[in-house]
Amino acid sequence: MITHTANLPILLMGPMVRRAEQTGVCIQFATSKPANCQITLINHECYSDQHTVSLGEHLYLHFVIIKPINNKLPVDSLLSYKLVIDDTAIDLSPWCYSNQTTPAFVIPNKLSDILHGSCRNAHHPAKDSLVSASHWQNTQRGNNNQGAQLLLLSGDQVYADDVAGPMLLAIHQLIKALGIYKEQPLTIELPADINEQLYNRHLFLPKTPWQKRSKLGVGYWLKKDEPHFSSVKAYNHLIHFEEYIALYLLNFSAAAWQCVEIQNTTYLGQSEQNKTIFNAEKTALIDYAKGLSEVERLFANVSTLMMFDDHDVTDDWNLTAGWEQAINENPSSKRIINNGLISYWLFQGMGNDALDKTGELLTPFKQSRTANNLWQFKAFDKPLNDFSFWHYELTTIPKVVVLDTRTHRWRNEQNFNEPSGLLDWERLTELEESLLSHDQVIIVSPAPVFGVKSIEAIQAMFNICGQPLMVDVENWMAHEGSAKKLLDTFRRTDTPNETLILSGDVHYSFCFSVQKRFGDHPNRIWQLTASGIKNEFPRKLINILDKLDSILYGPKSPLNFFTKRWHMEVDKHQTIGEGQKYLVSDSAISLITLEQGNLARYQLIHGEGHLTEFDLEEQ
Repeated sequence: MITHTANLPILLMGPMVRRAEQTGVCIQFATSKPANCQITLINHECYSDQHTVSLGEHLYLHFVIIKPINNKLPVDSLLSYKLVIDDTAIDLSPWCYSNQTTPAFVIPNKLSDILHGSCRNAHHPAKDSLVSASHWQNTQRGNNNQGAQLLLLSGDQVYADDVAGPMLLAIHQLIKALGIYKEQPLTIELPADINEQLYNRHLFLPKTPWQKRSKLGVGYWLKKDEPHFSSVKAYNHLIHFEEYIALYLLNFSAAAWQCVEIQNTTYLGQSEQNKTIFNAEKTALIDYAKGLSEVERLFANVSTLMMFDDHDVTDDWNLTAGWEQAINENPSSKRIINNGLISYWLFQGMGNDALDKTGELLTPFKQSRTANNLWQFKAFDKPLNDFSFWHYELTTIPKVVVLDTRTHRWRNEQNFNEPSGLLDWERLTELEESLLSHDQVIIVSPAPVFGVKSIEAIQAMFNICGQPLMVDVENWMAHEGSAKKLLDTFRRTDTPNETLILSGDVHYSFCFSVQKRFGDHPNRIWQLTASGIKNEFPRKLINILDKLDSILYGPKSPLNFFTKRWHMEVDKHQTIGEGQKYLVSDSAISLITLEQGNLARYQLIHGEGHLTEFDLEEQ
């Protein structure tokens, strides 16, 4: 642990290659002091624009946009770069792959190899498959191959609602070590000692009193208050803005862990159960921190783009209109949600479009810091919540369309407790237009469009019983309007011949192929789901659900005619080799290989290092 600020490393996070295009490349990193930063591409005449956000006395977040002086930058070839801070070249050798003296990335045009995954929970006992992906990338570079051109992370890059006890302690250590600026105090009254907050924070989070609940619900008659934050693991839920900032650093940066002490931390409470949980979480976090330098090496060499899902802010974020209403009517709840969204914007969102639209929020954000270095976000909340460009596209071949399925929901106007559609009519119409006139398209949807029917049926049963939050009824088919509009789009004759849908969220992985049952248009849709990078579904349970799905919804089952997607024929593809299965619950990130824009191979790179491949030819 670093005990004096003078010993802080100059580079606290990164460099991380974000959006990379012929007209400019965005590289993101953090330093422990204010700095004049330049990034140069070797053998290419460029200049760079620097944008800096001060987040603490010893924390400065930088975005450097590299732009060519004359011609456009070359595509589909390795570009090496150097980082200079205050006229001093930074030694980036720890971030270099085999046979390289500097980090190097590719500006993707014709996509051939893509890494995709979601759901990276730092304290889950599974191995971090981003580490395995980095080892795979190193092997490719060592063999003089480019490896992956693009890394797509489609949700739950951090878990703000499911925080380990030792992580919460590390967060507060890091806030102090870096002097991270705090926000003006909330009305939530927490114990002054952070140790007394461990595994107890859910008790202090806002709730709707049972007297104000609907008399039609069970909660009213049981006289049970309803928590606004419905995560079942909200015991250490993040609250303050500075906590979100520290969480991102501890999730993305090996250097951040040098600033905290976790090895000798202990649980000081009286609960033996919490003590056992604390020790298990600490073991997992120590292992996680050891792999971060390898993960940072991957980020430094592959263009990495992201999209939020619920856990980046909180579980069940905007799941129903009723949930939204409860949050918006309570200033403290709204503040917590916006804290999560602001931190997403800083560490994930701005790099996705190289500040093209997201940079519009920089000025009002900076104006939110008072003279005594406190954040006052009351004025900033309006432009933040009015911002409507979290989604984005890449003009690659195939085209990549990344969906924001959280902030443009199709709300159920008749029943606020019914699940909202993941996209409203306007956004679905925009998606439809994005798909036209392309032979192949890649859609990044955090939740699968074509999920496991048996699991969706169980979710529907819970929804009928008025408990959509209990099982996260978060699938495209849960809302009649959005399901119909989306399926009608896929059935059009002028949509792409091949569409790849990359999804996560569910904590298991699978490969489905989908075609229309009727019509002559030979379009094929691949539903490629990879989840989680460092998370898993209970294996025994997923095996039961897998068998149940095969029994209830086999190719000849009449139950298929009662699903919303009966006009589409969904084929499940098994893994190759021993222990063939349709659903894989094992920490993994996917590797998608394309040939001439079409899917050629779909593999999983597991946290333990081995690969699994799905049989694409199986019917």
